[in-house]
Amino acid sequence: MPLFTAAFLVLLAISLGVRLWLAGRHIRHIAAHRASVPAEFAANISLEAHQKAADYSVARTRLSRLHVVVDALVLLAFTLGGLLQALNNVAAGWASAPLLRGTLLIALFVFVSALVDLPFDLWRTFGIESRFGFNKMTLPMWLADQAKHALVGALLGLPLVLAVLWLMGAMGQLWWLYVWLTWMGFSLLLMAVYPTWIAPLFNKFSPMQEGSLKERIELLLQKCGFRSSGLFVMDGSRRSSHGNAYFTGFGKTKRIVFFDTLLSRLQEEEIEAVLAHELGHFKLRHVIRRMGWTFALSLGFLGVLGLLKNRDWFYPALGVAFPASDAMALLLFALVVPVFTLLLQPLMATYSRQHEFEADAYAARYSSAAHLVSALVKLYKDNASTLTPDPLHSAFYDSHPPAGLRIHRLQGGVAH
Repeated sequence: MPLFTAAFLVLLAISLGVRLWLAGRHIRHIAAHRASVPAEFAANISLEAHQKAADYSVARTRLSRLHVVVDALVLLAFTLGGLLQALNNVAAGWASAPLLRGTLLIALFVFVSALVDLPFDLWRTFGIESRFGFNKMTLPMWLADQAKHALVGALLGLPLVLAVLWLMGAMGQLWWLYVWLTWMGFSLLLMAVYPTWIAPLFNKFSPMQEGSLKERIELLLQKCGFRSSGLFVMDGSRRSSHGNAYFTGFGKTKRIVFFDTLLSRLQEEEIEAVLAHELGHFKLRHVIRRMGWTFALSLGFLGVLGLLKNRDWFYPALGVAFPASDAMALLLFALVVPVFTLLLQPLMATYSRQHEFEADAYAARYSSAAHLVSALVKLYKDNASTLTPDPLHSAFYDSHPPAGLRIHRLQGGVAH
């Protein structure tokens, strides 16, 4: 067995084992604390709501555990099982031009991957989300969303794939640098057009009505020095009863969006505090920093692919014949990178949680720590977020700090 094949299998087994072990810990930890509400939440969250959150989290974790196993089996099927090679043979039979053949191979891979994920998405939406009272979607609406996602993905993705494959063949040894610049430009363009061209395909965005809430928010924006293209309310209740708020776009396309579900559940002071937290991410340059890390990592990964692309040992070690096309090189690398970068996930989660603490502190300075706490408690309750996650599972996966720790810090901070 080639050394690289052995390393791939060992690391895949370790990755699968770690993820299953963490999921098991998470389920057991939640079950062990299901019988009573944590003391710091007992005054605001009932035992019934706490147990609903526990059961919801366990159900989601069990589904994700099954998904992890299926993903590992599918990865083996694509690589050592020869499925990628088989798809490549199909693409070669349908198209003779290298660019078209490579694009077709990637399209076939995306199609097969989507078919694998389809049952999980269906069960998550119409099984778990419906059972716990969150799903508002009908099957026709879900099917329409899937069709829209596929169409948007094709319209945006196929030209990008063609451009990347052309650059890989035409730009010599430094192709990876040109691909990175193209990817970076595409990502920035997507951020600019998403609010006005893509998001409205899935939801209705209405300008926030005049009134005391809008006045309060505009005063907060002025105090924080934030300019946006408008305040919008999204009809999130058409698809789910979960609530949220976010800002999207950059430059002149920046806009602030509130789910209608969030506006219906929180008081004006609490909405202001939630927005102050989101503004904290922008004013503290968290978005730019995350983009910087993403672009830096993508540059590094493309540089590694540049070193591997013409290595004759790379492809046979993963079940693919050499020489291989540029499209095959891209797919193989994208498939195996997560196996070799397991530790990036907890590192990025830690980085994200630190940003959440900083944004909370910003909200406490420009709004009210007490109102942010009360808003968070309501959101934890309404979204059935578990109050008792397993610490190791949370440290590995969660982009947000555990509820208790986050609220403890806010209560010890400076309120407005």
